[in-house]
Amino acid sequence: MSHNTASKQAILAALGQSSINQLNQKPDLSGLKSSALLQADLINRFEKGLASVTGELVYPDDGNSFDLLKGNVAQLISQGMQVISLVDGIQGNQLMPMQPHELKHIDYAIIQARFAVAENGAIWVDSEQLNGINTNTHRVLPFICENLIMVLNKDNIVATMHDAPEKMHLHAGDFGTFIAGPSKTADIEQALVVGAHGAFSLKVYLI
Repeated sequence: MSHNTASKQAILAALGQSSINQLNQKPDLSGLKSSALLQADLINRFEKGLASVTGELVYPDDGNSFDLLKGNVAQLISQGMQVISLVDGIQGNQLMPMQPHELKHIDYAIIQARFAVAENGAIWVDSEQLNGINTNTHRVLPFICENLIMVLNKDNIVATMHDAPEKMHLHAGDFGTFIAGPSKTADIEQALVVGAHGAFSLKVYLI
């Protein structure tokens, strides 16, 4: 047996005898959970977190952002924009194509969010939201469209990423991801470019 093989076996044996592995114990992370915050504070923090990743929160004073979204979508369609909606009650002018590559012409995609994280503006979507009102949705939609619009319930904002796992519910084969603002890169000379590899903009309508 070579020295490398012996070392590998020794490491694996040590891991096998570890108390965590034997008792299936998990570290106590309860101290990392956030203290209760008022909804207004969560919304304020989320707005700042979203702005930090070049996203925009839409939440009018009267709280009627859903009707506002309807009006904005109607205006976009009247301007000749290609709009696809996965949100019940919001009507686009495009149907889901058979092939995902055909989505490259979509100007605006409208998707329901499951929840969002206030500290960094990250928004969680999974198979349930991406299917929306159309069971044949391609999961590439939020990344291939020119502009992304998300609808978020104001009761579904958590304070930190430590609080997020309790909101995640994935089954075998499901897809889930965090989306934090539009596409961004700063690879070249550390100059921030928005929209280089995906959506140029992200607006979140809080309802």
